[in-house]
Amino acid sequence: MLTRRHIRVKVMQSLYAFEQSKNENLQAEEKFLQKSMEEMYNLFLLNLSLFIEIKNNAQDFLEKSQQKILATEEDKNPNLKFVENRVIQLIENSDKLSNLLEDRKLNHWKKDDEYVQIIWKEIQESEIYKNYLETRDSTFKEDKDFIIDIFKNIIAPNDKLYEYLEDKKLTWLDDLPIVNTTLLKLLKKLKASDESIFIPKLFKNIEDKEFASELLKKTLLNQDRYEEDITGKTPNWDKDRIAEIDSVLLRMAVCEFLKFPSIPVKVTINEYLEIAKEYSTPKSSIFINGILDKLSKEYKEQEKLNKIGRGLM
Repeated sequence: MLTRRHIRVKVMQSLYAFEQSKNENLQAEEKFLQKSMEEMYNLFLLNLSLFIEIKNNAQDFLEKSQQKILATEEDKNPNLKFVENRVIQLIENSDKLSNLLEDRKLNHWKKDDEYVQIIWKEIQESEIYKNYLETRDSTFKEDKDFIIDIFKNIIAPNDKLYEYLEDKKLTWLDDLPIVNTTLLKLLKKLKASDESIFIPKLFKNIEDKEFASELLKKTLLNQDRYEEDITGKTPNWDKDRIAEIDSVLLRMAVCEFLKFPSIPVKVTINEYLEIAKEYSTPKSSIFINGILDKLSKEYKEQEKLNKIGRGLM
């Protein structure tokens, strides 16, 4: 689930928090980083399971409507397209999702079902839902397009859900864009032939998990040296004038130049420019690009890069 860029963002957040707290306990910060990434995975699982809970809410609504004393013909014979939506069925069919939710004790929607009801009501009142129910049959593509539409237009931007997540775990607000993007990609990849939805692991492989820990440690342990190199390339800038996030990103990039021989210089520069565009000031990417370009050329001349394998590309 976590790409290398996501990992870099989590390390950046940890390093920034480390500096702000004036903490000196590296081991505690490593634990914080790992916990932060696990919490992001929890948020992903919760948001995915939300579809099931919304469907259950819709099913309860239809069953209660059928039991009305003055039930209409529509109440007695409701359109079941939503509760029988094949994409939601694929999510429900995932034993892995069920096991992960149980193992991690992620029962938020059961305890706080009023938020599920709020979202179900918004879906029910939307034009997307009304248009979807104009017929009683649909193709898998129509089912998938409908789920993607309600996710993008109703669930993801929902203010009440946003406030709830903020109240439950403050770090989830930073994680939400990454989680929602991952979830959306997962939905788009679904096919009618699938038996259940694919649940990715938190880390693609053990190397990515180790990369997160190593990048944090090596950046912190060598930050004074990296700071000197960076300052040498910013003679007209006071240290205090450099945005704090930019300073963190520069140190991380220098760490990758010098301590991660398998990562190409171009990959490192491109990754940190993209992160700067999203998380720092409008001009940060230009500033960072200039510093990293100078440093990479200097390190190459001094034969400090020592890139091997893929890192030579």
